[in-house]
Amino acid sequence: MNQNQMSETKKDRANNFVIIMAGGVGSRLWPFSRTSFPKQFHDILEKGGTLLQSTVKRFENICLPENIFVVTNKIYKNLVKEQLPFLSDDQILLEPVKRNTAPCIAYASHKIAIKNPAANIIVSPADHIITEVEAFEQSMLKALAATAEKDILVTLGIQPTRPDTGYGYIQFEEEKDELSRVKTFTEKPVIEMAQQFVDSGEFVWNAGIFAWNARTIIKAVKQYIPDLHDIFFEAQKSFYTPQEDEAIRRAYSLCKSISIDYGVMEKAENVYVILAGFKWSDLGTWKSLYNELPKDENRNVILGNTITYNSYNCMVKTPHEKLVVLQGLQDCIVAEYDNVLLICRKEDEQKVKDFVADAKNKGAEFI
Repeated sequence: MNQNQMSETKKDRANNFVIIMAGGVGSRLWPFSRTSFPKQFHDILEKGGTLLQSTVKRFENICLPENIFVVTNKIYKNLVKEQLPFLSDDQILLEPVKRNTAPCIAYASHKIAIKNPAANIIVSPADHIITEVEAFEQSMLKALAATAEKDILVTLGIQPTRPDTGYGYIQFEEEKDELSRVKTFTEKPVIEMAQQFVDSGEFVWNAGIFAWNARTIIKAVKQYIPDLHDIFFEAQKSFYTPQEDEAIRRAYSLCKSISIDYGVMEKAENVYVILAGFKWSDLGTWKSLYNELPKDENRNVILGNTITYNSYNCMVKTPHEKLVVLQGLQDCIVAEYDNVLLICRKEDEQKVKDFVADAKNKGAEFI
């Protein structure tokens, strides 16, 4: 690519921004994911880069490095700076407390709008697995092209491969150029309903990745969550100044915990879904990690130094410096990290959050 081409490419991407949400604890992947060191900061797939780093790399052909904003909890500031040293302090947005996705997105969108009122924004969690990066880029660029021209809110829909009860579902109208109007959202249905959704062909998984213009999302928050809009409209007077931290501390003390899905997407009428054809995984549970990784001849996923005997369909992640011997296990999760060992059946993985709650009684160092 010559200098003129590089300049044109940079110009084309100048209005593209990315908000990466990286403040969650990921407790369903406990004990590997902890409050002190959540999953997004781990090289959980053992491929040489953390989930956060892989997420940022996924956008390198979509937006300029200076247009990437990471929203995280204030206790993870140093982890973000270590893993993404090119980010300025203004690109790392620090939440004083957890308030779900709507306040996170409102904060970042107001800050981006000050920098560039014409910004087209992608919002992405930091813990997704997308291996077909070129196909992902094409879908996201199509979504950004649409949001640059129309006052619409776009969400990414993934063709379901199984009736998974851990994902939300989107019902869409007849497909038109991969961008279809959304009919309904359904959050984590029971297995029978999930099977009906998959069989109908009218539903896709809700990937939780969004695209919109800065003005459009701010307008939508103002319409559907007016209290939240007012909080950050007031706070934005201090953005890019030394008073920003105090303004955000005050803002979050006033915010209710609410998701962008519930607060805006399920209420708005200008919501569209872009139908993606690439493989995607929300790396939220041990089973999702199991589904993502290659298996041995007995359908075990082994991350660690492990010998197995008569063990099948297990998810094993243990420290490589320890030898682990398994005999007679089937359909189990075996996970050890930082002095905590978890052994449970894969079918009970949704109970991991309960295990974490009970572990609090044993001491903060275990959570």
